[in-house]
Amino acid sequence: MSELNEKLATAWEGFTKGDWQNEVNVRDFIQKNYTPYEGDESFLAGATDATTKLWDSVMEGVKQENRTHAPVDFDTSVASTITSHDAGYINKALEKIVGLQTEAPLKRAIIPFGGIKMVEGSCKAYNRELDPMIKKIFTEYRKTHNQGVFDVYTPDILRCRKSGVLTGLPDAYGRGRIIGDYRRVALYGIDYLMKDKFAQFTSLQSDLENGVNLEATIRLREEIAEQHRALGQIKEMAAKYGCDISGPATNAQEAIQWTYFGYLAAVKSQNGAAMSFGRVSTFLDAYIERDLKAGKITEQDAQEMIDHLVMKLRMVRFLRTPEYDELFSGDPIWATESIGGMGVDGRTLVTKNSFRFLNTLYTMGPSPEPNITVLWSEKLPLNFKKFAAKVSIDTSSLQYENDDLMRPDFNNDDYAIACCVSPMIVGKQMQFFGARANLAKTMLYAINGGVDEKLKMQVGPKSEPIKGDVLNFDEVMDRMDHFMDWLAKQYVTALNVIHYMHDKYSYEASLMALHDRDVIRTMACGIAGLSVAADSLSAIKYAKVKPIRDEDGLAIDFEIEGEYPQFGNNDARVDDMAVDLVERFMKKIQKLTTYRGAIPTQSVLTITSNVVYGKKTGNTPDGRRAGAPFGPGANPMHGRDQKGAVASLTSVAKLPFAYAKDGISYTFSIVPKRTG
Repeated sequence: MSELNEKLATAWEGFTKGDWQNEVNVRDFIQKNYTPYEGDESFLAGATDATTKLWDSVMEGVKQENRTHAPVDFDTSVASTITSHDAGYINKALEKIVGLQTEAPLKRAIIPFGGIKMVEGSCKAYNRELDPMIKKIFTEYRKTHNQGVFDVYTPDILRCRKSGVLTGLPDAYGRGRIIGDYRRVALYGIDYLMKDKFAQFTSLQSDLENGVNLEATIRLREEIAEQHRALGQIKEMAAKYGCDISGPATNAQEAIQWTYFGYLAAVKSQNGAAMSFGRVSTFLDAYIERDLKAGKITEQDAQEMIDHLVMKLRMVRFLRTPEYDELFSGDPIWATESIGGMGVDGRTLVTKNSFRFLNTLYTMGPSPEPNITVLWSEKLPLNFKKFAAKVSIDTSSLQYENDDLMRPDFNNDDYAIACCVSPMIVGKQMQFFGARANLAKTMLYAINGGVDEKLKMQVGPKSEPIKGDVLNFDEVMDRMDHFMDWLAKQYVTALNVIHYMHDKYSYEASLMALHDRDVIRTMACGIAGLSVAADSLSAIKYAKVKPIRDEDGLAIDFEIEGEYPQFGNNDARVDDMAVDLVERFMKKIQKLTTYRGAIPTQSVLTITSNVVYGKKTGNTPDGRRAGAPFGPGANPMHGRDQKGAVASLTSVAKLPFAYAKDGISYTFSIVPKRTG
């Protein structure tokens, strides 16, 4: 037996055998080895002294960030890579799970491969200068993603970007929303994964020699070579912390640590808009249960290790500009961990470890990161439902997503959420993140013949503006349909350019190393201002809307006579308009050619950026004032849902998931006693 096989046999002792032993197949391992749990939270342990001391130390830095609105510290001279920085600790003697992005807690790194201007601007924003040599290298010698994109952009895209009809495009920052299957590091070890990548590399030789899909084959072989190299670098990084991750994890502590090292490599090498963690709690539970049964650890030990893992996820930081933080309403990284859900075989995927992750919100207090997301099913164990409701009431820190919708759509129970609402099968699927198209502004273009109401310049196709004294629904809808055709083309063209260049100049080698050879790609488009657009159309149809024009004939305001049905009140007259807009725009996008054959998807998601989109949009026919925020995501406009939460939720629930498979978000506040 080879040394690697001996390591595998030792590490896997006590686990139920399966296909997972002969191929990279984490789901099969989970299905054969996890222990569903339908009990209550009474088994949970509290925080240890070590956890409390460590978290108190971290919180001193967090308080400094909050007080100064600036990073605790950041590097200006070392471009961050998997191996760029020495090992860092909070307090080495107390930490059960180790690993920081740099050599010091909360110290941020520079990641210039996405764009040197963003890095330079971030340094200047906090009164520091970027090392001139770094600037020289990434200006003169090493092309960045940002430069590649702007070399290819069309004048039309640049105008769309300037006006805000397309906003938040990942053309100057890391695209993110890729979930590496970090569990693979724990289950198989790096040497096994490198061997598997080499086999994938070799498997393409015949296609390469015979010219089969030549450009795609060359590109994939190069990418796999980069993935193989990244795996070696992850092993090198772990060695700095005294960990040999060449083989698989042999116990629970190693399983948690090895998994985290996979994620740490991702956030050291990429500063994506969302750097999600995946779906690890049930996987790790198999290791914890094995050690608990063997008497190697106690429940207190298990909670402490999960606490220290979650503490590290809470500490992830990226150096970004204030403008970026404005777009995303703060400093989020969306380290989303998807918890619970049901299996396709009918068993719940809730384990004791699901409870432990939620318990971190008590042991260390509430926190927006990691973005703990409960995959909600009607069939979830009642005790878990009750505990999740209690945690929500006490901490306001949980997100809920519809497992009963997503699981059957994938016919798979090993999917996870990237960012806020974007589902994908872990290790088998990735998305090209695409920000959002502004449908409210698109409607104004339809009314004004493509002239932007804020910039007073031609952005959309030049056409005759609507000239009547009262807006006619059929005329506005007909024109808007044509402008949606134009917008879809500009949008997809921009995304094709962006993701071609990101693959070329800022490839996520460490994340993609933890994927299969051939992945399913989605082109994740999105809609902003859905409720504004739907309400505007409703006002035009059911009330009387008179445009108020400036001296150039541009409609800059609207006078509404009468009342109109508003989205969020379970009124089919306007809800159907919102449904139509979602379906209509998705169908237009689906007609277009996408980079790498990506499957077009769409989200109705602007949880964080509705304020920025609103600022860029003038007065709208629904009565919303220029600059006022949009309703976030699929939310009704502020204050317009007058019939209570159920009616509002029902309006949102009508939006078709079939045409918004990148997710639909609804954000609302209720008093705690109404939850549960």
